[in-house]
Amino acid sequence: MKESNRSAQRAVAAGKATPGFTEEERAAMKERAREMKAAARRGPGAKADGEGEVLARIAEMPEPDRTMAERIHAIVKTTAPVLSPRLWYGMPAYAKDGRTVCFFQPAAKFTTRYATFGFNDSARLDEGTMWPTAFALTRLTPADEARIAALVTRAVS
Repeated sequence: MKESNRSAQRAVAAGKATPGFTEEERAAMKERAREMKAAARRGPGAKADGEGEVLARIAEMPEPDRTMAERIHAIVKTTAPVLSPRLWYGMPAYAKDGRTVCFFQPAAKFTTRYATFGFNDSARLDEGTMWPTAFALTRLTPADEARIAALVTRAVS
């Protein structure tokens, strides 16, 4: 075993932080592991109450994340009913055929100055050789909501 691996293991065993992932990132990975274990316990073909889980997580968010997440949830449900709400790394996300298409990352999750609405590679947003896949949000205006609706519609088309 390499010395760097042993020293990292000793640091973890001693309860010291190791360089690399932040505390928030490690918490998100643990949340994702719990989500995957819960899905495995339900078994293949079993439906989770994704809507309930997402709404519960949104209700726990501090302002202004909560208000933005509620609006985004409503926009996605209205413009792309084919997408299924689910939790993804503990964040509200929306999937098609089991693959996450878009997600809302609250600013509070990673202690950042803005929330993010992002798209994964399964979203059909290709535009030439370069296009945005995430958008910073400090608040939502009607114009922002219209743009999100258009992007979500395009992502699932």
